[in-house]
Amino acid sequence: MPKVAMVVDDSSMVRQMVSSTLVKAGFQILEGVDGRDALSKLAASPPVSLFMTDLNMPNMDGITLIKSLRANAAYRSTPILMLTTESSDSKKSEAKAAGATGWLTKPFNPDQVLQVVAKVVR
Repeated sequence: MPKVAMVVDDSSMVRQMVSSTLVKAGFQILEGVDGRDALSKLAASPPVSLFMTDLNMPNMDGITLIKSLRANAAYRSTPILMLTTESSDSKKSEAKAAGATGWLTKPFNPDQVLQVVAKVVR
């Protein structure tokens, strides 16, 4: 069964760059333009084995998305990586408290992303 990653970001360019990086690691990709869009696509999707989300997005931000995913039994232990321009310790703490597995800052290095993904996705 192929690994599926959902990339959630309001920037189509970021989604494209992250998606192409993850495809090289063997992932099938689902995309969401914000947290609300991502959640709406989950019902019709195969099981997701990794979420990568931005923090600041319209309609539903990354923290709210993480809380919603963690409230769903199917995604309680699925790795969720925050990929954002934010770097404040308070935001990192808030994301961790919501259930984020890890934090990467933009701009990102594709090799670094793949190293982190390899550590969190089994």
